[in-house]
Amino acid sequence: MPELPEVEALRGFLAERCVGKVVAETQLTAFACLKTFDPPLVALSGLEIEQVTRRGKFLALEIGGLWLAFHLARAGWLVWRDEVPTTPVRPGRGPLAFRLRLDDDSGFDLTEAGTQKRLALYLVSQLEQVPGIATLGSEPLDDAFTRVVFDGILDAAGRTQLKGMLRDQRRIAGIGNAYSDEILHAARLSPFKPANGLDDTERATLYEALRGELTAAVERARGSAAKDLKDGKRAAMRVHGRTGQACGVCGDTIAEVSFADSSLQYCPTCQTGGKPLADRRLSRLLK
Repeated sequence: MPELPEVEALRGFLAERCVGKVVAETQLTAFACLKTFDPPLVALSGLEIEQVTRRGKFLALEIGGLWLAFHLARAGWLVWRDEVPTTPVRPGRGPLAFRLRLDDDSGFDLTEAGTQKRLALYLVSQLEQVPGIATLGSEPLDDAFTRVVFDGILDAAGRTQLKGMLRDQRRIAGIGNAYSDEILHAARLSPFKPANGLDDTERATLYEALRGELTAAVERARGSAAKDLKDGKRAAMRVHGRTGQACGVCGDTIAEVSFADSSLQYCPTCQTGGKPLADRRLSRLLK
């Protein structure tokens, strides 16, 4: 799943290629991904793209006073085309969900792999009409995201575990499974530690790790082509997706906790005092 750093890189990538151009055509092939009906997608034809912005994990293009917003979810992606085919595409064929062609015949596809179709597309007059955007929490790289704000989020989270708190888009926007693992490893904190169980030093460390990891990831991704972002993200991970490999900090073996549809990775030595974490269904550390 693309998270804040990759979505921010996609924003810059699209802004360079789309702003000032006119939409020539849109084609919807996965009808379930479109969550709005008024205005219709055909209303975009002939309108100029004015800006590309990001809200959390959402990308949004302002087009002639309308907003085309989308969330790539777990298996969605954006594929840029210097020359978009003009032949109509058949619905339900392959991973293609949506296509946008510009007046110079360039454009992009939104694709989604797998059987769980969660990619979401919206056409609205105001971004706040998108339910997921209206409820977003703080942007963690904004200047307004201070230590005081972060402390307030921790206090409000109560006994919510740190892993879940970091991923909760209503609290902090843009962090998903991968970067929450990386942030907690950098902060040397257990993913299952309760938010209200941190002392002041741990709070400060987690705040700095959160800002530092995301800032570094944004810088790594900046300027990358859309097709290179996935590999760049995977290559930079220190614990996420590294089960069974050696921790680059202490040399211990990276461990994993599996859930029904996801997993997390952590270093026992760095994060849990050497204790392996139980399967989350047991909701406790192994004694």
